[in-house]
Amino acid sequence: MIEIGGQTYALSDPVVIAAGAAALVALLALILLYGIFRRARRQEELIVPLLRQVGALGQEVRSLSDGQQQLSGGLSHVSEAQAASQSQMLKLMEARLAEVNTRMAENLQGSATRTARSLGELQQRLETIDKAQENIEKLSGDVLSLQDILSNKQTRGAFGEIQLTDIVTKALPRDSFTLQATLSNGKRADCLVHLPNPPGPIAIDSKFPLEAYEALRAASTQWELNEAAKAMRVAVKKHIRDIAERYIIDGETADGALMFLPSEAVYAELHANFPELVREGFAARVWTVSPTTCMATLNTMRAILKDARMREQSGAIRKTLKQLHRDVELVVERVGKLDTHFTQARKDIDEITVAAERAGKRATRLDNFDFEELDPVGEERVVPLAKPGG
Repeated sequence: MIEIGGQTYALSDPVVIAAGAAALVALLALILLYGIFRRARRQEELIVPLLRQVGALGQEVRSLSDGQQQLSGGLSHVSEAQAASQSQMLKLMEARLAEVNTRMAENLQGSATRTARSLGELQQRLETIDKAQENIEKLSGDVLSLQDILSNKQTRGAFGEIQLTDIVTKALPRDSFTLQATLSNGKRADCLVHLPNPPGPIAIDSKFPLEAYEALRAASTQWELNEAAKAMRVAVKKHIRDIAERYIIDGETADGALMFLPSEAVYAELHANFPELVREGFAARVWTVSPTTCMATLNTMRAILKDARMREQSGAIRKTLKQLHRDVELVVERVGKLDTHFTQARKDIDEITVAAERAGKRATRLDNFDFEELDPVGEERVVPLAKPGG
């Protein structure tokens, strides 16, 4: 039994049961609502950070979108820059390629030109070689002819005379020597140089001990060498003796003569291996000369001739100097007269200048003169007209 408000209700009463059920339902509803409320609070507490996270995530999404847009713009800019760079690179490559092609063309053209020039020069050199070959062949013939000439004593003597003549004509004036000069003893020298006394005319004779020299060069044994040396001594001594006996004449020629060897090799051999022959020539007053030393000796003779001729012409030179001095005096005298004329002309010009300045001043004064000041002030001059018939 249950007592509520003074009333007693049986537990088995349906009303009590219904009320209890309703109360229980209400309690359960309250408990459920409370649970729902708490769950809602919890969900709210959970949703707020989630919403915050969602907001932050949305902001990040917006930032990501902005970044994506920037990235898209950057990619577009990069794409444009890459396209411009590729275009510039293509243009640069095209320019380089054109430059390389131009250089290659120029190099090819230059190579072709140089090749053509080289071929031309090669052709010229081949032509020069052909000419040289012809000259060599001609020279070979000349050498054979020279050997033929030297193998004969007479022609060998003529060869030495020709060489001596060429040297003498180049070194001395034409009137200072005589070729093939005949002396008072009837002997004929290859050349006689007319030097003044002292030393006087000096004879030059050409000698060529070719056989002895060739034997000396061709010797292969000591015996052959000794025999060739003996032949050389005999030949040279004979030449020295002949020149000393034929071309040194007291009162007519100089106290000595020259033996001309037309070969530098023979001259060098003589001085290198046969000094006694050179000394013997000095003792006999016969001096041996080669083409080179002969030219030097003749140049010395040329200086002697020049000095002698200067002495001979000293009188004429003195007379000419005297005449020149007189001419200078006349020039000085005439210059003095001309200076006098110039002085007088300068004086006349100065006087004319003074007169002209004076005339100019007078003309200036006349130009500035006022003629109106000569008339009386206010006076009028009337010229009367003549009457008719008066």
